Amino acid sequence: MVDPASQLQHLREVMDRLRSPGGCPWDAEQTHESLLKYLLEESYEFIEAVEDGNRQEMREELGDVLLQVFFHARMAEEHPSDPFNVEDVAQSVSEKLIRRHPHVFSDVKVSGSAEVLENWEAQKAAEKGRTSAVEGVPLSQPALALATKLIYRAQKYGHKIAIEHPIKLPDNTNEEELGQVLIGILDQALALNLDPESALRSAIKAYIGEIKKYESD
Repeated sequence: MVDPASQLQHLREVMDRLRSPGGCPWDAEQTHESLLKYLLEESYEFIEAVEDGNRQEMREELGDVLLQVFFHARMAEEHPSDPFNVEDVAQSVSEKLIRRHPHVFSDVKVSGSAEVLENWEAQKAAEKGRTSAVEGVPLSQPALALATKLIYRAQKYGHKIAIEHPIKLPDNTNEEELGQVLIGILDQALALNLDPESALRSAIKAYIGEIKKYESD
């Protein structure tokens, strides 16, 4: 059996050859910025493979995501003042996983997954010195994911931010029913010639304003 670690080393060597003089002109021209669209594309393709339950596609698309990690890490080695490589990346994430799982690697006791998640968020905020629920949330992500993350963060920080609920969902609403409500809203928005993404981003800006106002009081 081939050592899995050797395959990762082989991938690193392949990427190094492609990026080095005499390698591939296209690979040599790429930057972190130029590759961002591919990272998003490969991530979405993996998500689709998971949703379809296609194991073969999952393996292939996950490999494409891994390629993006190795590609970015290889380019990072070339930075003149702050270089790092894929080994540094692996070390960093391993240390973070150990640090944020004291219930596994230390003697901390937890009652379940909910407390694990709460501890993770608390440790993350402390490590990064975050004092606001908005800090560290990528604002360029799609509006629905962004709104979900901001509301989650505000709740975890204990903020009492009032949100109007024109449509009140029953307590027993499931994901399928929620999906129907959301697609129904989108259908009505398009019929009214409204841009749902733009509308939600405007609401998000106002919500961020409310968070910052709450935190400053």
